[in-house]
Amino acid sequence: MSTPVDPRVEALARQQVAEDEARITGTSVRGQRRTSQTLSEVFRAFWHHPSPYILTTCLVTAVTARVVVGGGSWWELAIPAGLLAVMPVVEWLIHVCILHWRPRKVAGVTVDPLLSRKHREHHANPREIPLVFVPWQVELYLPLIIFGIAWLVMPGWPATLTMVSVVYLLLSGYEWTHYLLHSDYRPRSRWYRAVWRNHRLHHYKSEHYWFTVTTAGTADRLFGTNPDPSTVPTSPTVQRLHALDL
Repeated sequence: MSTPVDPRVEALARQQVAEDEARITGTSVRGQRRTSQTLSEVFRAFWHHPSPYILTTCLVTAVTARVVVGGGSWWELAIPAGLLAVMPVVEWLIHVCILHWRPRKVAGVTVDPLLSRKHREHHANPREIPLVFVPWQVELYLPLIIFGIAWLVMPGWPATLTMVSVVYLLLSGYEWTHYLLHSDYRPRSRWYRAVWRNHRLHHYKSEHYWFTVTTAGTADRLFGTNPDPSTVPTSPTVQRLHALDL
């Protein structure tokens, strides 16, 4: 038997989606016209936060190291192609397994990573821009993880540094896309509108579906989390993950 949804939650979801849809068309909600930002305005505002600087520093460092090391082989061209192909799956796995991690006790110790806690805050208030970014504390130790994985799976320094460079390029693209999705920039292209709506459904309809961020209908379709929105009831915990209080 399904749990009945609080009518107030359903009304809030409809209101949020209506307000977000209004940004696309420029129509008014509650008698007021929503503010719209141009792409250049959003881009300038993006650089008012620490995350872009941290990621850019890591990217430039990795690229510089790759140039200094030199050498390499033609097959390294397969690295960016392969990483780009698996990115939607990686996004999905990180979103489901880490960001939506439910706190649990292991040997008497509560395991609740910072990424998971910050993501719960993000769901509670999707319009709070600082919560859109990867936490800076995570970005400070992320280079060790990325470099360690690249060093283990790649056969030499050139390929290792190529992989690190591409990973940071893709991570920067992810950070920018996620920021753009939560800004007041109106979708113009069919691709961006699909990604935009996909992410709005995840935040305002149900946290159990639509996990990809930079694409729509890719890994979600693969893992069965891309249903027809009209068949999905509004989740009562979409803004309070796991029904936990912050």
